[in-house]
Amino acid sequence: MNISLLTDLYELTMAYSYFKSNRNEISTFELFIRNFPENRNFLVSAGIDDIIKIISNFHFEEEDIMYLKSLKLFSDDFLDYLKNFKFKGDVWAIPSGQIYFPNEPVIRITADRISAQILETIILNQFNFQSMIASKCARIILASRNIPCVDFSARRDHGIDSSLKVAKVSYMCGFIGTSNVLAGKIYNIPVYGTMAHSYIMSFESEEKAFREFLKCFKEPVILIDTYNTIEGARKVLDLLKEGYKIRGVRIDSGDLVKLTKEVKQLFLNNGFDIKIFVSGDLDEYVIDDILSRGAIVDFFGVGTKMGTSSDAPYLNGVYKLVEDEYGMKIKTSPGKITLPGKKQVYRIYENGIMKKDIIAFEDEKIEGEPLLKKYIENGKVLIEENLEESRKFFKENLSRLPEYLRTIKKSEIEYNVEISQKLKEALEKLKLEHISDTKIN
Repeated sequence: MNISLLTDLYELTMAYSYFKSNRNEISTFELFIRNFPENRNFLVSAGIDDIIKIISNFHFEEEDIMYLKSLKLFSDDFLDYLKNFKFKGDVWAIPSGQIYFPNEPVIRITADRISAQILETIILNQFNFQSMIASKCARIILASRNIPCVDFSARRDHGIDSSLKVAKVSYMCGFIGTSNVLAGKIYNIPVYGTMAHSYIMSFESEEKAFREFLKCFKEPVILIDTYNTIEGARKVLDLLKEGYKIRGVRIDSGDLVKLTKEVKQLFLNNGFDIKIFVSGDLDEYVIDDILSRGAIVDFFGVGTKMGTSSDAPYLNGVYKLVEDEYGMKIKTSPGKITLPGKKQVYRIYENGIMKKDIIAFEDEKIEGEPLLKKYIENGKVLIEENLEESRKFFKENLSRLPEYLRTIKKSEIEYNVEISQKLKEALEKLKLEHISDTKIN
């Protein structure tokens, strides 16, 4: 399915006006996040792989053109232009799996004005959601203290596409796999699953359900909290004593701290060290709380609150014009001032740990590692992301995160993001010019 019409109408009406007024000069737009969502100390770039694929394949098919013609908004010559559309510009981005901060350009697009403009909606759609989920997953990974996590979110995610993207992004951020079989197929992600309470309830007894499942699967994880968790654990213990191989038990409800301790001890007292798999409305706050109180967990199944980023369900990413052939551009609206010009972000490390970032013009010589990489040049794709490589990249970047940013609560210390002196001077100069222009008008 071609998704080039997944855009806001005003992208096309603006493009039409640019076309008619001959204002299709080379322009640069940048995507950045204005500020942190609740309790966030850092953000994680994600979705660049999808964005590059979308841009490189962006085109309008005949049926798209016919639909646009039916709107009676656009002339035939503009529709002919769209019919032959192909992106021929440059794309820079902070790679998926990299940590970034508000106001830092994450994606920079330089192309003819129409091309750069009509990509706005789809780029924001892909980046805002996937980065939101990646940032949530990173927090869960930190809270889980190296205990493996599995994505259980598909049934509560907001649609088919989001469930697939959540599975992909959670895996990139260190989850060991997903319950989503389609995501497993598409992205080659390990898939995991146990059983539902309805399965247990479908048999005349809990024990019968366990035995029937064991006939089909070797060393499964058994759900034990349908009726009484401790009694369920005892039934599993009896089966283990009979010689059945059972990998672990899953607990989905109740006092998770008390139950995991009691269940683990029950098995250990009888010579069995099987795994405890915990699920049920988990997020970084719950995980941190139960582990701090001594819960014994070998695996977490994390669903609804991760797949919807329930405590911070959106990112306020924006996509703004920063430069064209007439010069650098800024927006001066209160609380929404933008930084002018084509920019790069430089990261400085101290003993392998992130120390500070510097936002500067792309042609400045600044100390540090440049974060934005060139993905597309003159319409040609230079970099194609690989999920396994992004997964390794994220793990490396998370290991370089300062300790004060690793908390699930808002850090009292803010990471230092500086603006270069040259960029500051350009910003102040443009602000004064706009104030003067307003007074004249």
